[in-house]
Amino acid sequence: MSTCWDLLEKERDLSDAARECILSGFGSRGKKALEAVDEGRVKRYLDFVVVVGQSGEYVVEDEFCECSDALFRRRGCWHVLAARIAELTGRYQECPAWYQDTWKE
Repeated sequence: MSTCWDLLEKERDLSDAARECILSGFGSRGKKALEAVDEGRVKRYLDFVVVVGQSGEYVVEDEFCECSDALFRRRGCWHVLAARIAELTGRYQECPAWYQDTWKE
Protein backbone atom coordinates (compact mmCIF):
# COMPACT_ATOMS: atom_id res chain seq x y z
CA MET A 1 0.00 0.00 0.00
CA SER A 2 1.35 3.38 -0.92
CA THR A 3 -0.18 5.44 1.87
CA CYS A 4 -1.88 5.16 5.22
CA TRP A 5 -5.13 6.16 3.53
CA ASP A 6 -4.84 3.31 1.03
CA LEU A 7 -4.25 0.89 3.90
CA LEU A 8 -7.23 2.19 5.87
CA GLU A 9 -9.46 2.15 2.81
CA LYS A 10 -8.53 -1.46 2.11
CA GLU A 11 -8.76 -2.74 5.69
CA ARG A 12 -11.55 -0.46 7.00
CA ASP A 13 -9.99 -1.02 10.41
CA LEU A 14 -7.30 0.46 12.63
CA SER A 15 -4.88 -2.43 12.49
CA ASP A 16 -1.46 -2.25 14.10
CA ALA A 17 0.02 -1.59 10.65
CA ALA A 18 -2.40 1.28 10.01
CA ARG A 19 -1.71 2.79 13.42
CA GLU A 20 2.04 2.60 12.88
CA CYS A 21 1.70 4.19 9.45
CA ILE A 22 -0.30 7.08 10.93
CA LEU A 23 2.12 7.58 13.81
CA SER A 24 5.21 7.46 11.62
CA GLY A 25 3.70 9.66 8.94
CA PHE A 26 2.01 12.29 11.09
CA GLY A 27 3.84 12.21 14.44
CA SER A 28 2.13 14.00 17.32
CA ARG A 29 -0.79 15.04 15.10
CA GLY A 30 -1.36 11.39 14.23
CA LYS A 31 -1.19 10.42 17.89
CA LYS A 32 -3.83 13.02 18.84
CA ALA A 33 -6.03 11.93 15.93
CA LEU A 34 -5.85 8.27 16.95
CA GLU A 35 -6.65 9.18 20.57
CA ALA A 36 -9.73 11.13 19.43
CA VAL A 37 -10.95 8.21 17.34
CA ASP A 38 -10.24 5.67 20.10
CA GLU A 39 -12.03 7.83 22.68
CA GLY A 40 -15.12 8.34 20.50
CA ARG A 41 -14.59 12.08 20.08
CA VAL A 42 -15.48 12.12 16.39
CA LYS A 43 -19.16 12.79 15.72
CA ARG A 44 -20.89 12.48 12.38
CA TYR A 45 -23.92 14.72 12.11
CA LEU A 46 -26.21 14.98 9.09
CA ASP A 47 -24.41 18.09 7.88
CA PHE A 48 -20.86 17.97 9.32
CA VAL A 49 -18.24 15.86 11.02
CA VAL A 50 -17.27 17.34 14.38
CA VAL A 51 -14.15 16.49 16.37
CA VAL A 52 -14.09 17.24 20.09
CA GLY A 53 -10.77 18.78 21.06
CA GLN A 54 -9.34 20.07 24.32
CA SER A 55 -10.94 23.51 24.05
CA GLY A 56 -14.11 22.82 22.09
CA GLU A 57 -15.74 21.15 19.13
CA TYR A 58 -14.37 21.71 15.63
CA VAL A 59 -16.30 21.36 12.40
CA VAL A 60 -14.36 19.41 9.77
CA GLU A 61 -15.38 19.30 6.15
CA ASP A 62 -13.11 17.52 3.67
CA GLU A 63 -9.64 19.00 4.33
CA PHE A 64 -10.98 22.09 6.13
CA CYS A 65 -11.14 22.60 9.89
CA GLU A 66 -12.18 25.70 11.77
CA CYS A 67 -9.50 25.36 14.47
CA SER A 68 -6.84 28.03 14.89
CA ASP A 69 -4.07 25.63 13.85
CA ALA A 70 -5.68 25.09 10.47
CA LEU A 71 -6.85 28.67 9.99
CA PHE A 72 -3.85 30.68 11.11
CA ARG A 73 -0.91 28.36 10.55
CA ARG A 74 -2.31 27.08 7.25
CA ARG A 75 -1.38 23.49 7.83
CA GLY A 76 -3.26 20.26 8.29
CA CYS A 77 -4.48 19.73 11.83
CA TRP A 78 -5.12 16.58 13.82
CA HIS A 79 -8.90 17.19 13.71
CA VAL A 80 -8.87 16.63 9.94
CA LEU A 81 -6.79 13.47 10.41
CA ALA A 82 -9.19 12.18 13.06
CA ALA A 83 -12.20 12.84 10.86
CA ARG A 84 -10.61 11.08 7.90
CA ILE A 85 -9.57 8.06 10.00
CA ALA A 86 -13.05 7.83 11.51
CA GLU A 87 -14.75 8.06 8.12
CA LEU A 88 -12.56 5.33 6.60
CA THR A 89 -13.00 2.97 9.55
CA GLY A 90 -16.58 3.80 10.57
CA ARG A 91 -15.35 4.67 14.06
CA TYR A 92 -17.44 7.75 14.86
CA GLN A 93 -20.51 8.59 16.86
CA GLU A 94 -23.55 8.78 14.61
CA CYS A 95 -25.61 11.86 15.49
CA PRO A 96 -28.95 11.80 13.64
CA ALA A 97 -29.40 15.57 13.79
CA TRP A 98 -28.18 18.68 12.01
CA TYR A 99 -25.15 20.13 13.78
CA GLN A 100 -26.29 23.63 12.92
CA ASP A 101 -29.43 22.96 15.00
CA THR A 102 -27.28 22.31 18.08
CA TRP A 103 -25.67 25.78 17.97
CA LYS A 104 -26.58 28.02 20.86
CA GLU A 105 -27.98 31.38 19.91
